[in-house]
Amino acid sequence: MKYRSTRGQVSGQSFESVVMEGLAADGGLFIPEQLPTLPADWQTAWAQLTFPELATELIAQFVGTDLSHTEVSQLVQKSYATFDTPEVTPMVQLDARTHVLELFHGPTFAFKDVALQFLGNLFEFFLERRNAKSGGHRLTVVGATSGDTGSAAIYGLRGKKNIEVFILHPRGRVSAVQEAQMTTVLDENVHNVSIEGTFDDCQDIVKELFGRAEFRREHALGAVNSINWARILAQISYYFYAFFALRRSHGADALPAFVVPSGNFGDILAGFYAQSLGLPVAKLVIATNANDILDRFLRSGTYKKDANVAATPSPAMDILVSSNFERFLWYLARDHEVPSSVVDPEERAARACEILAQWMDRLKTVGSFSVSPAALAAARQVFWSGRCGDTETYSTIAAHYSHEPSYLLDPHTAVGVHVAETLRPEIQALGAHVHSVCLSTAHPAKFSDAVLRAVNDAGHQLDFGSILPAPFVGLLEKPRRCFECKNSADAVAQHIVDVAQSK
Repeated sequence: MKYRSTRGQVSGQSFESVVMEGLAADGGLFIPEQLPTLPADWQTAWAQLTFPELATELIAQFVGTDLSHTEVSQLVQKSYATFDTPEVTPMVQLDARTHVLELFHGPTFAFKDVALQFLGNLFEFFLERRNAKSGGHRLTVVGATSGDTGSAAIYGLRGKKNIEVFILHPRGRVSAVQEAQMTTVLDENVHNVSIEGTFDDCQDIVKELFGRAEFRREHALGAVNSINWARILAQISYYFYAFFALRRSHGADALPAFVVPSGNFGDILAGFYAQSLGLPVAKLVIATNANDILDRFLRSGTYKKDANVAATPSPAMDILVSSNFERFLWYLARDHEVPSSVVDPEERAARACEILAQWMDRLKTVGSFSVSPAALAAARQVFWSGRCGDTETYSTIAAHYSHEPSYLLDPHTAVGVHVAETLRPEIQALGAHVHSVCLSTAHPAKFSDAVLRAVNDAGHQLDFGSILPAPFVGLLEKPRRCFECKNSADAVAQHIVDVAQSK
């Protein structure tokens, strides 16, 4: 199993290499040079596997010779032992044909734990193996967060030997609980950095630091954002798990239509890879808030960056540019932009990289690019999309809280549920055997202000203490540590240097 960059200048990389490097040296994102072929009997052989067992089988398909099956199993078991349910990602039924896949049962109560508990253990494993051969190997993890990635990365990496972790968050643009989850972790290897700006500013700083070759080598930079392929790989597992759970509860012909709250596109990209591996999926549905670049692309064929980020009740999705969309665009270019006269697979891949690089350059220089009608039609075959405004977010939370049985949604999940309900006629038209499976990305207690506003404004009462996870009790009063930094890659780089010199 080898990996290439979407930009075309890096190829033939091992799984270990792409995990430890994160972002390709040419600025692209790593993708498999070829997708593996699953065992012919996977639908029967894997049907009764536990989540860790299923994740082991899937991840083992992508690691080549870098990890044995036993090593993958040990890493996976260690990663998901931190979750509060043996199911890891249980599914809850809202109505006859609508379900919520709860992805928030990890240590930080957000879906990012599914990938970042695993990635943290991968980093530790590869570093220990390298240091056993020749000492001195370290990793400086630099990441940007709109809220949940930061705490999940910190909890996955806190206290780990030979790893320093720097997490950038936009000051005042994450929830109080999200900020506290990050900044109250006082382990010596954890460094929170607040930036005056948006998540996109934080993400741009991270990418710029990775683009500084000498700085990157000197500090051994590693990535925890979903630009790291291991993040996407780990998330593929819960699409397969939901498929099997749906069939166990609703029969052998039941088929999921996954509805995914989408900001940086990593969560639903894992669904695309699951489908590409052969998972039967009725449809993948992108659900956006007011920051709707993905919805607008699927309506127009033009990927256009807005001038400003809208602040919404679902802040983890308040993103102008969806970084992971680049991976899907590469496949779109290869299959629908490269002329059909080019038949050699390697030549088609090389041409796709050229087209993708041109698109990314246009996005950077003029703020937009457009795909061909054929490519747009192909994208619409894979994805549907819908948009949810702030008013609809609040009303969806209130409606499901007052419904019998009552279910409390976080604002991001509410975006997905609203879109699923809006598209209910279209989804039902796919067949009586099709069920909407809405991915629930966070525990509602992480967004108390939005949830309480939604419930109270609708005239209902909510005892918030009754839903508060034990780790959240007293969290806002704990001591904190955070470095306030200028909105500048130079300033962040200097902070990293200062920390390294103080060690």
